[in-house]
Amino acid sequence: MKDNEIRTRLAPSPTGDPHVGTAYQALFGYVWAKKNNGSFILRIEDTDRERSSRESEKAIIDSLKWLGLEWDEGPEIGGPYGPYRQSERLEIYHEYINRLVAEGNAYPCFCSREHLADVRKERQKAGSSSGYDRKCRDIPPKEAAKRVEAGEEFTIRMKIPLEGTCVFEDLLRGKIEKDWASIDDQVIMKADGFPTYHLAVVVDDHLMKISHIIRGEEWINSVPKHVLLYEFFGWEPPVFCHLPLLRNTDKSKLSKRKNPVSINWYRKTGILPEALLNFVGMMGWHLSDDREKFSLQEMVDNFMLEDISLGGPVFNVDKLLWLNGRYIREDFSTDELLERLVEWGLNREHFRKILEICKGRMSCLSDWGELTGHFFSGRISLSKEELLLKDMDDTETSEILQIILWELEKLDSFSKENIYSLFKGLSEKLDIKLKYLTQPLYIAISGNAVSTPLFDTMDILGSDISRTRIRCAIEELGDLSKKRLKLLEKKYDSLFGDS
Repeated sequence: MKDNEIRTRLAPSPTGDPHVGTAYQALFGYVWAKKNNGSFILRIEDTDRERSSRESEKAIIDSLKWLGLEWDEGPEIGGPYGPYRQSERLEIYHEYINRLVAEGNAYPCFCSREHLADVRKERQKAGSSSGYDRKCRDIPPKEAAKRVEAGEEFTIRMKIPLEGTCVFEDLLRGKIEKDWASIDDQVIMKADGFPTYHLAVVVDDHLMKISHIIRGEEWINSVPKHVLLYEFFGWEPPVFCHLPLLRNTDKSKLSKRKNPVSINWYRKTGILPEALLNFVGMMGWHLSDDREKFSLQEMVDNFMLEDISLGGPVFNVDKLLWLNGRYIREDFSTDELLERLVEWGLNREHFRKILEICKGRMSCLSDWGELTGHFFSGRISLSKEELLLKDMDDTETSEILQIILWELEKLDSFSKENIYSLFKGLSEKLDIKLKYLTQPLYIAISGNAVSTPLFDTMDILGSDISRTRIRCAIEELGDLSKKRLKLLEKKYDSLFGDS
């Protein structure tokens, strides 16, 4: 590494679909590194053992490659500061955790989950922002060590100052202050021996010599914990730059309830990677001449971190479609566009999957068009009347579709076999015959009551497109009020809480 080299990083957790927010953070980190002839690092933060998966990691990596945001160090290519998966760095974390305990800046906590839950409830009733009573903070070190050696389950917590204020600088916002009294003694090692995000991110950013942390503003409240760890270790913190949150058109935080948020959805719908990057870039920055269409290289050439706007950027899908249309019309010859179409969905492998489930319904080759239109469409036309479940009204049907959506989001593998098993289980728990339960799904997924086999179709379309179409069906039926949704969540937890 060169002295004063600009080094940025993207550190996603592989716990679900690759989010457009990941592309947003990746773009600004990538551009700042390339602007300064620096390095862009990819680090996989997979210490959440229950939710992390290699399938999710692969989806993140594939989406970044599709966008053209290649990293200089990271999984698959290595680098001088690896390994680049946190699950492979446990010995490193334990060294620094032990150091914190030995120096009196952290301590073992033996509190049960039940005790912590009770304390949290009591403090919430009292209006306190703190959720832990620091019961184990003053246990003598020798006594704590004996309890650890005896096999008692424990976590490790860092000691947060009991009074005073944390002051730190954000590149875009200037000086930020936060009272220590509002912050718990943070867990930095879980009972399973894995570090929490807060410990691992500080250790990794220091050891990987990250110069600028460019991430979403939702992490601002965590910075005091990180600043304190830098202080404990005697390290110089990097530059903090927190990007404004992406928002829905109603200015609420971007969420899958109101917008497709998976990069894979945009990819499968036929958005060009150039257009998506351009659009995401516009969320926080613009060229000096206010041109809305610009290339990745133009952004690199003209970008300055200080020019990022703090206004709440609105992620308007209609604006993205407009921009995507401009790329299609202005940047591609007919032959070049044909190549993109073939790569997107008109390829032999994709056709073969669809043909396998269509051929039994074909009398002539021209039947192909009517049978397969839903495989090549983004959004489809829906009939509200046809969506209704047997003997149910709009709201009741919406609730069933929402439960189906929650269950589909749990699937680790979105295969026709797993989808069938899921619906079979839902049929039994909801006491609705399978043929009636799936009837509105045919409409939601294909737009027709009679179509290609439902579970095969969902398998081919994939998780992102399938779930988005179900959300569109719920919207068509009138969506659910916040009050109704909360009641439904309670019902759902009682029926499926242990599943």
